[in-house]
Amino acid sequence: MVQDNICNDCAAHSDVQLKKLGLDMARSDYIVALAGNPNTGKSTVFNNLTGLRQHTGNWPGKTVSRAEGSFSYADKKYKLVDLPGTYSLLSASTDEEIARNFILFGKPDVTLIIADASRLERNLNLTLQILEITDRAVLCLNLIDEAKRHGIVIDDRNLAKELGIPVVPATARFGLGMQKLLQSLKEVATGEFQCKPRKIKTTSPFLKRALNKLIPVIEEKFPGISNARWIALRMLEGDKEVMEAIENGKLGTLEI
Repeated sequence: MVQDNICNDCAAHSDVQLKKLGLDMARSDYIVALAGNPNTGKSTVFNNLTGLRQHTGNWPGKTVSRAEGSFSYADKKYKLVDLPGTYSLLSASTDEEIARNFILFGKPDVTLIIADASRLERNLNLTLQILEITDRAVLCLNLIDEAKRHGIVIDDRNLAKELGIPVVPATARFGLGMQKLLQSLKEVATGEFQCKPRKIKTTSPFLKRALNKLIPVIEEKFPGISNARWIALRMLEGDKEVMEAIENGKLGTLEI
């Protein structure tokens, strides 16, 4: 995709959609979406990365507040957008709709997923849903000190291998792991690290047949689309917004 700002060729975000969301990318090289379940320390990570370089407002047409911030790393400027805390991306609520649409249509250069290391199992549901939408993500295992205090040991290297994305243990309130997190964000944003996200497999023969028919049609209509499988799943579930975006062709131009 050709960018009309200062981002390099590896930038993945959609300027068209980001402008509609009220985001000015003129002074930023990359955009990072901050996602996660509620109460995972997401705001602490946001504050740690952005410091005082942040401001708040509302999402266009919504009463949901939005926080934006910025930071610099390795001579590049990043804009960080804090998405509403959600447990899923099935668009069952306004918060879920906002988070899902930003990742799907805005195409952030990196989606930073914050998980509570002491409650990792319940956090992985959202992580796997995000990896169905985007192949550019980093998982931050926040509150790793709490996990250790409860006798929980996480093999972050093996988890990274299983998920196909960088996994960074951290304790944001003490600034632990933040440099490694910045390095991982930079590597994914620039394309130095090629993520190979784990996709949820299904054993249903009926669903497999349906996906095998739908996915090629979606890929033919929207060449280069990276999440055709996820879109096909949403179609089969009757997701009205995704169906409308496909029918009017706006899924390809990212102009919803």
